[in-house]
Amino acid sequence: MLSKKHVLIGVAALALSTSSAIAQGKGPVVGVSWSNFQEERWKTDEAAIKGAIEKAGGTYVSADAQSSPAKQLTDIESLIARGAKALIVLAQDSEAVRPAVDKAVAEGIAVVGYDRLIENPQVFYLTFDNVEVGRMEAREVFKVKPEGNYVFIKGSGADPNANFLFQGSMEILKPAIDAGKIKNVGEAYTDGWLPANAQRNMEQFLTKNNNKVDAVIAANDGTAGGAIAALAAQGLAGSVPVSGQDADKAALNRIALGTQTVSVFKDARELGSTAADVALQLAGGKKLNEIKGSMAWNLGPKKQAMTAIFLKPVPITKDNLNVVIDAGWVTKDVVCQGVKPGSVKACN
Repeated sequence: MLSKKHVLIGVAALALSTSSAIAQGKGPVVGVSWSNFQEERWKTDEAAIKGAIEKAGGTYVSADAQSSPAKQLTDIESLIARGAKALIVLAQDSEAVRPAVDKAVAEGIAVVGYDRLIENPQVFYLTFDNVEVGRMEAREVFKVKPEGNYVFIKGSGADPNANFLFQGSMEILKPAIDAGKIKNVGEAYTDGWLPANAQRNMEQFLTKNNNKVDAVIAANDGTAGGAIAALAAQGLAGSVPVSGQDADKAALNRIALGTQTVSVFKDARELGSTAADVALQLAGGKKLNEIKGSMAWNLGPKKQAMTAIFLKPVPITKDNLNVVIDAGWVTKDVVCQGVKPGSVKACN
């Protein structure tokens, strides 16, 4: 029989654990596994996810894999050990992360593949329409340079998004390539999406073609920055159209200055808050196909039957820079830094 003292200790412990749970929020623990924070945009995503989870009474926990697929595996296991009932995973390497994701799914933990495909039918896929992003990038560059030597600075080969983007770009450019108006004079993946690797690839393509490069389809703003640095070293920045995506602040300023042609705006605040909402619903017992706005999709490399939401992107050029400023994504002074008065409408 328990003594009165033991009963009191037990009640106190229960009260302490209950108050601790309340302090952490009434909702579930949602764990987020980040691939890295080297790209400017992930800070914005994190703020949106964390804010939405905490507003709903949930608890946000996270880990940064620091670009290491091996660390991401242990990170996910750690998030599970910390009590995560749902996981949002930005995969560094979509294949390498599968064992940890499979383990989570087997344990009944909901998983949202965030912005990068994890091709498992039990994982919810949330992203922007990356094939359409690739089309948007190519359309805007093609408007400026409808013929000539094109270079393709692709994303990471370990990320399926790189191929979706390239697929979209080629849909737009293939007729001109087939007609001989456009020539593909350089194409390479960018390991880790790192700007320094993109710059090295671009330098090699410039050397190979004696600087005769007329246009660059760069997969995102980080790779665009690397490509533009290589062009600048040869005095070509501003004369060669370059694409990108993510609406990074530096890229939007480059658009205003004329060294980058387009950045596709994928509002990370919308993506982040949607991810939090989906994760919370799944943690609460909803099935994948019960998530509002979801659709069946099977166009991944392995043609797996997935459930997904695709958000709509917006191409940003010099002509509509006001869109990101009006949206509160970035301030006018950041976009217009160093811009010649009267040269850009959004900067007037």
